[in-house]
Amino acid sequence: MLQAAASAAGRGYKQELMELLDVQPGQTALDVGCGPGTDLPTLAECVGVSGTVIGVDRDPAMLAEARRRTSDLPAVQIREADAHALPVEPGTVDRAKIDRVLMHVTEPASVLAQLHLATRPGARIGLAEPDWDTLVVDAEDLDTSRAFTRYTTSEVVRHATIGRRLARHAEQTGFVIETVRATTPVFVDFEDADRTLGLGRNMQQAIQDGHIDEARGRRWFASLSEGPFFASFTLVTVICSR
Repeated sequence: MLQAAASAAGRGYKQELMELLDVQPGQTALDVGCGPGTDLPTLAECVGVSGTVIGVDRDPAMLAEARRRTSDLPAVQIREADAHALPVEPGTVDRAKIDRVLMHVTEPASVLAQLHLATRPGARIGLAEPDWDTLVVDAEDLDTSRAFTRYTTSEVVRHATIGRRLARHAEQTGFVIETVRATTPVFVDFEDADRTLGLGRNMQQAIQDGHIDEARGRRWFASLSEGPFFASFTLVTVICSR
């Protein structure tokens, strides 16, 4: 599920998120859950030589890749920390983003509270999260497609419907909502969808966990590659200010 932005279907929302975030030269930009640093070079280009980009993640392997990717970018600082305890001085961040991270954290509200503490008045924040209840996979066996989505939302993703709750959580934290948008990444290539959405991997786990009958699940997965393919889900982007 984490690879959604890496696919052609997912790149559009990320470009829109960065445009709406409107990072300016000289600002301090924070990427919470920066992973391998995919967005850090873009942020560094936006803040320029007089700005600062802070990438935060808890995964040492991801941070190692982020450091490698930004080794020639002096504006970028990589910090190892949990999103629930951001290593940032209060009131020092001008722009911040959390992209497909809240669905995995223990307490999304706590992470947003940390973000509120880190940002200065007038700061702009970009949030993007899927709503996995909206995952649809076309198949003749519609009941199994629905069972697969139910398994994804109940067992695979910790906060599977965080997308629809983003604006409410942000407002309750004290942010002012500026923009709410929904995009629908569409997959028409089976292999791309399998790699990005974990169709085979998650179906195998659903079978092992006893949520879907083995024969039925295997037939469903095999059928997906036999003809024209379609899958999609809804991803919600919220832009808010401090």
